[in-house]
Amino acid sequence: MTTTQHVNPVLRTPPASPAAAAAYFSASLAFHADVSDVASTLAASAADGTEPGFVVIDSRSAASWDQGHVPGAVHLPTALIPEQAERLLDRSVPVVTYCWGPGCNGATRAALALAELGFQVKEMLGGFEYWVREGFAYETWEGPAEKAADPLTAPVDSDDCGC
Repeated sequence: MTTTQHVNPVLRTPPASPAAAAAYFSASLAFHADVSDVASTLAASAADGTEPGFVVIDSRSAASWDQGHVPGAVHLPTALIPEQAERLLDRSVPVVTYCWGPGCNGATRAALALAELGFQVKEMLGGFEYWVREGFAYETWEGPAEKAADPLTAPVDSDDCGC
């Protein structure tokens, strides 16, 4: 009789050591910003009249920008970064890039292009998709817009997810 051993797919590759995990997750936070953190910082700075400490870059096409974008974002398509970044951005201010969403790596390409030009940069996880899904206001070519928060991506009864 042949017996088949069950292989745990989660632990097939063992977890990294705690030190390696700490280094990886620390580095990840240096490269990524959360949609909620970006939104709350922008809202707080608007409320008290201060600068947020970063600039948000929408790296998508003009048609995508017109369809909807983060209020206050700078429109700088990835292909135009080499020729326009120096004119539009202050090198001393960190940049947060975004594109459509988690299925798109346009924000990653934009972040790379900016980093290669010497800018400090983070990528906004979730992109414009999660900005809208989490219920944050956005702008379109027709003006301001907003949708209710998706309960699968954001708490519907609180401003804080607790994480």
